[in-house]
Amino acid sequence: MNRLSIVYIIAVLSFSLVARGQNDDVVIRTYPLSGHVYMLEGQGGNIGISVGDDGVFMIDSQFGRLTPKILETIHTISEKPIKFLANTHHHGDHTGGNANIANEYTTIIAHDNVRKRLVENDKIEALPVITFNDRLSIYINGEQVMVMHFENTHTDGDSMLYFTTSNVLHTGDIYFAERYPYIDLNSGGSVDGYIEAVKKALILIDDDTKIIPGHGKPSTKKDYQFFLDMLEDLKAKVSFEIKNGKLEEDVASNTAISKTYDELGYGWSFISSEKIRRTFYRSLKQ
Repeated sequence: MNRLSIVYIIAVLSFSLVARGQNDDVVIRTYPLSGHVYMLEGQGGNIGISVGDDGVFMIDSQFGRLTPKILETIHTISEKPIKFLANTHHHGDHTGGNANIANEYTTIIAHDNVRKRLVENDKIEALPVITFNDRLSIYINGEQVMVMHFENTHTDGDSMLYFTTSNVLHTGDIYFAERYPYIDLNSGGSVDGYIEAVKKALILIDDDTKIIPGHGKPSTKKDYQFFLDMLEDLKAKVSFEIKNGKLEEDVASNTAISKTYDELGYGWSFISSEKIRRTFYRSLKQ
């Protein structure tokens, strides 16, 4: 065995140990939201679960390496098979476990553009087999689940799901609880579309609605309203800067724009205060 082969083997083993360590560190937490709807928090996008006589209805799948832990957690809630898996959008932290879940004889559902994005990314091993353009209703476990597409929000394929009897809304990444959102401009996302989607969702729900955010803890309508107020405040301030001829670097360095929310800890590892200002500038400048 030559030196190059030995180095390669060591690298693979090291990567495997790191991945295993990352898996060991992840805890799948369960949040009961209604009589049969739950939120699972692990690593990546929050998972929604509906259980009942019809089987398990699952929303998003996180990363593939976490599937055994996720399935183990689901089986503590219900021994029924996972009948459907709905993806809120195409990002890997929401779809990475699709192939594993599909092995459970589960039907995957998503918006047309989610399938297109997954094909473009060569993730053909776990494509949605049912897609829709605008809206879809799923009748499962004694209630109607409304699946609603919102154009050009976080991406160009985002959907929210509303459990009409349980009064639970899964927003996908059209809501990040207590942190700045990721608006993927390269995948069709936009600030204006994002804000419009949040406004429409707020009309649909009431003060008793339990909200499953794409990331963060379960929330209320009041929390979501504050999130909208933040978005509109940032938009107004960045738009003012643009109208006054400011360039992207000017906005990126102007900490006053996001100071209120920076002090609340809304900046995080992926979306810093500077990055959210750049995102708003780039989207609104178009």
